[in-house]
Amino acid sequence: MATSALINPNVLVQRNDPFTTGIIYMPIGLAYVAASLRHNGLPVKVIDAFGEAPRQVHKAGDFMVLGLSTDEVIARIPADAGVIFVYANQLINHASVAEIIRAAKNRFPQTPVVVLENTQAVTAYALRPVAADLFATGADYLLSGEGEERAVQLVQAIGRGATAEELSEIDGLCWPGRDSAVKAYNRDLDALPFPAWDLFPLDGYWSLRFAHGPQSARKYLPMLTTRGCPYPCRFCVVPATNDRTWRHRSGKNVADEMAYMKERFGVSEFHWEDLNPTINDRRMRALCEEIISRDLGVTWKIVAGTKVESMRTEETVSLMAKAGCRYVSISPESGSKKVRRLIEKPFSVEHATRLIHEMNRVGIRSQACFVLGFPGEDDEDRALTRELIKDLVRNGIDEIAIFIISPVPGSEIFKEFSGYKSLSELNFTPTWRDDYEMLNRLRINLYLSFLGWKLRYYPLKILRQGINFLMRRFETKMEMVPYKALVYKMMQARA
Repeated sequence: MATSALINPNVLVQRNDPFTTGIIYMPIGLAYVAASLRHNGLPVKVIDAFGEAPRQVHKAGDFMVLGLSTDEVIARIPADAGVIFVYANQLINHASVAEIIRAAKNRFPQTPVVVLENTQAVTAYALRPVAADLFATGADYLLSGEGEERAVQLVQAIGRGATAEELSEIDGLCWPGRDSAVKAYNRDLDALPFPAWDLFPLDGYWSLRFAHGPQSARKYLPMLTTRGCPYPCRFCVVPATNDRTWRHRSGKNVADEMAYMKERFGVSEFHWEDLNPTINDRRMRALCEEIISRDLGVTWKIVAGTKVESMRTEETVSLMAKAGCRYVSISPESGSKKVRRLIEKPFSVEHATRLIHEMNRVGIRSQACFVLGFPGEDDEDRALTRELIKDLVRNGIDEIAIFIISPVPGSEIFKEFSGYKSLSELNFTPTWRDDYEMLNRLRINLYLSFLGWKLRYYPLKILRQGINFLMRRFETKMEMVPYKALVYKMMQARA
């Protein structure tokens, strides 16, 4: 039986901003697809272009490209490959995705090349709006939606020489001249096999000592305890890739995965990459109770964010801490009610500050994320953002993250922007924007103000951050990111 090659692309770092770009995401969506193919008896070969050589670097225009060369990636594709999957993991990495597709098609002209969509990240992109570009690079198919069941169906169909009519029955499968929207999503998440991390170069990720979430232990693994998000934020790709559906795994299934990964890989720190894990308060409490009752001895961090209003009460926060939660990211987005209305993002300052107080009390580090440059934002709105940041610091927020809005294929605002030359330029440091210099100065000023306010209200936390940086025992991303930037600067000097 032919082997399915699963390729995770290189990581791209914008050379003028190693702080905000070059975030490391372990490819959990690809690990789920690999597990599902293997579970169905289909041979799999994983080629992780970044993970296999994370400190190998070359320059490409305004970017550093980390990982294997394209020739090295193609050389690892099995000669008997029946299908070549390329994972469109993050929008900034699109240039690597396109280069790998071109090279794979050139080397294996008769082998179908399939692009897999990443549906569970706000930093990813929908495939259908950029389908023409992907087909022009040589892709034969795009597979939108969650890939576990669809990838199995596609490999089996190609293996038996299915007709175009038979292939059209696969939900979300597109090819030149044929579009297909996703009509169904995985409902029984407990039925999916755990991610096949044994097929990935984990040591390559662990050796870096930085990740998407703050890495405290030497080893960590990402998790998805839920999928989707019900909110309609207009700058976000998730409404397009998940159709505002939200689904969850049972507490027992999540705890089972933690126990398995701890025994199999010696991992006790888990980074939740869920888009919005706390939507169902009853489910959240049951999950915590399951972890506590089994005395798993694990810690976990909500690193990709959650809707703070869905964390109902202080009692829920306290229970989360007791179950091992050590970090929670929330997203006010703006201090301006007007801008939040434009984004379609409700946010309760009163509720957030109350829960931040409780997080401080029980030992959970907290982050608040903001965006600058949303269409319609003005100086008054930016001043309100500054005031909200100060208020949150006073109430105990541990760190902030500030992003400059960039259009994402699939988001509602995608067509409202122009001026970029490459999809990889659509990241949180969009130097192509006419107002970038002004927004970046504001971003830097807000970070400096935040540190000044934190030093004023919580000087011991500043001292702790410095110690954590030196020890490489990161409790917040703001401790970890300067270390990441330092590593990237040294890589760039060698390139």
